[in-house]
Amino acid sequence: MASETSPLLEALFNVVRDLRAQYDENAREIGLTLSRARVLTALLRVEPATQAQLATAIGIEPPTLKRHIDALEAEGYLERRAHPGDVRKRAIYLTDRARNAKTILFVQRLRSDLLDGISEEEQRIVCDILDRISQNAEKLKKL
Repeated sequence: MASETSPLLEALFNVVRDLRAQYDENAREIGLTLSRARVLTALLRVEPATQAQLATAIGIEPPTLKRHIDALEAEGYLERRAHPGDVRKRAIYLTDRARNAKTILFVQRLRSDLLDGISEEEQRIVCDILDRISQNAEKLKKL
């Protein structure tokens, strides 16, 4: 069993804190935060998506996602339209503003800069470890 203060968990918390702070600082010029950018990048992969599909893709609760969607829609990054498979549902789409080169290049540059000097093998190992930590966190819900 890990000691009460784990260097790995402390490092993980520090990375999350630093990533959010740096991302938010650098993203202000294009009107994004880390949370909102996650919505856009997930939507790039699953567009069009319902709110429930997008929440699942990102791993957040639908009410939290709704706040991000509302803000991104107000800022012109997203729009809601009839779902192509079911007109009773609304689907979320990226707008031209979200697709503009500056937004996409910003996200790509950030990801590239963050992983600079970290090999594919190292990334795979870290992903495996983080997946196990996530699985252990899920078990905490049952306590």
